Amino acid sequence: MPNLNIDFAGIKAPNPFWLASAPPTNSGYQIMKAFDAGWGGAVWKTLGVPVINVSSRYGSVNYGGSRMAGFNNIELITDRPLADNLREIEEVKKYFPDHAIIASLMVETKEEWIQIIKDVENAGADGIELNFGCPHGMCERGMGSAVGQEPAVLQTIVEWVMEAANIPVITKLTPNISHIVDPGLAAVRGGTNAISLINTIKSIVGIDLDTYAPYPVVGGKGTNGGYCGPAVKPIALEMVKELTQHPEIQNIPVSGIGGIETWRDVVEFILLGAGSVQVCTAVMHYGFGIVREMKAGLEQFMIDKGYETIYDFKGKALPNVTEWKHLNLKHKVVASIDNDKCIGCDLCYIACDDGAHQAIQIPKENGNRIPEIIEENCVGCNLCSLVCPVEECITMEQRDDGKQHLTWNDKSKANAIPTTFDDDRAGGKNHFVPTVEDALKHRK
Repeated sequence: MPNLNIDFAGIKAPNPFWLASAPPTNSGYQIMKAFDAGWGGAVWKTLGVPVINVSSRYGSVNYGGSRMAGFNNIELITDRPLADNLREIEEVKKYFPDHAIIASLMVETKEEWIQIIKDVENAGADGIELNFGCPHGMCERGMGSAVGQEPAVLQTIVEWVMEAANIPVITKLTPNISHIVDPGLAAVRGGTNAISLINTIKSIVGIDLDTYAPYPVVGGKGTNGGYCGPAVKPIALEMVKELTQHPEIQNIPVSGIGGIETWRDVVEFILLGAGSVQVCTAVMHYGFGIVREMKAGLEQFMIDKGYETIYDFKGKALPNVTEWKHLNLKHKVVASIDNDKCIGCDLCYIACDDGAHQAIQIPKENGNRIPEIIEENCVGCNLCSLVCPVEECITMEQRDDGKQHLTWNDKSKANAIPTTFDDDRAGGKNHFVPTVEDALKHRK
């Protein structure tokens, strides 16, 4: 059986599955339930000067029959007294001494940072997470993402914390910035032991068409919130990769956050260099019990691949993530339709004809509705295979022999790239395109 134990920047845990700082970690009661269900660690809901939260706090984006594909919240940090939280941290550690408890913190002055660090250390916290990511409410007070968006300020506060802390420090970054490497470098230069990301994305998930207020509506008004859930996973994966590939950051442990719901999500974050993962929305949707499927799936993946620990495959995808200019222009795939699996919905034809490269046709004889690939027109864009509702009905088949390799970077160095608007060296030169008049043939 694989060994799921981790050592994340000196914080030990029985597995890499942690709860993110959020409503599921609001109390010792919840964290005790989570640990009992199988979670290896928890980042306590952010501690600071208690706030007053509003009533009506969450909104969501439902898509294609799925509830909460994206989730929005306007809840702030803890509204419970610090003393209550500290007492419960101490109690949970007594019951689960081998599980990781990380105290998320957000205060303003250097003196407040020093004091609250002492408080959580005395309560038995295994680590500290600095919340520099919250995009609503707290940023208006000069905290949260207001810090995460200012690398110089972020570095200064990290330096304050590192002077005072005797336990590992994780700096949590905001995605609400144009270049995630900038705050990442600031955190590293400030001395942080680790980084976590992403926090939520500043967002409005919709407008009530009766009140004309953003969701969630609070007394006829609304505000931007923090967006999370499955919809943000691609953004999170990209930002994790940006840090784990950077030469000045790549040796700093990274905890991956954003849209994690299944064991496959966990594996993807680890493959891009994450040493632990944090989950929030999926727990709010399905409960603490989802960790059992995550754990079983991760273990089976490791057994199938022959991995003993997560460190055997941590970052294994990074060498395959490159810049567009280094991709092989000689690689060629075309679509292939399995007639036996095709249900004749013709979604592929519509998508290709209206949204791509007019490389699919519908036969006109005998009422046949099974589409056909016009191979000489197919550019291998994959759209048809993505819209097809039948698994493995449309596959992309390789046509090149894999022996030739030519990139945009190679062509640039050889002065062989298009340089004028009508350059014959353009990639689409002589590609089939229907005439303008052909569009009118579809009129009824």
